[in-house]
Amino acid sequence: MAEARTPAQIEADITRRRQELAVTLDEIGVRLHPKTIIGEAKAATAAAVDRTAGRAYVAAHRAVSDVRAQLVSEDGAPRLERIVPVAMIGVAVVGLVALSVRRRRS
Repeated sequence: MAEARTPAQIEADITRRRQELAVTLDEIGVRLHPKTIIGEAKAATAAAVDRTAGRAYVAAHRAVSDVRAQLVSEDGAPRLERIVPVAMIGVAVVGLVALSVRRRRS
């Protein structure tokens, strides 16, 4: 059977629980404070932007590496058989865009 507690033990227990409750309420107050919420939202947003920027950088780097591998040989020499057709297509696209713009202005 449980021992009977003295009034002093009960008071000490109540005091301890009040202190624990005060600490808990202080923690809740800090967590729910608008500055804390805004700070956490900013940190989460910054982390998401960093992840997205990192992924974009990796994807762009991979795309550039893939294109470079197609246009430059392993020893670093340009592959003219691939560069010339790509350059001609680029010139043709620029010419068509310029012609289209010129026709719209007329």
